[in-house]
Amino acid sequence: MESLQKTALIFTIIGAIVWGIIGIFNFNIVDYLFVELLNIKFLANLIYIIVGICGIINIGILFNHIESK
Repeated sequence: MESLQKTALIFTIIGAIVWGIIGIFNFNIVDYLFVELLNIKFLANLIYIIVGICGIINIGILFNHIESK
């Protein structure tokens, strides 16, 4: 389970960086790479879904941290 949470954390961090780029530069790198260059909208949507699921998985990290105190 620990490796799943670490992998999910990596995806969540990448997602946060993407949101930071959108907020600062108004540039969506995921849409640029997968929709504009490769013309594969489904792949961009799949990436958003994976990052969202990883965020939900990371809720477990929060609760494990609270329980260990």
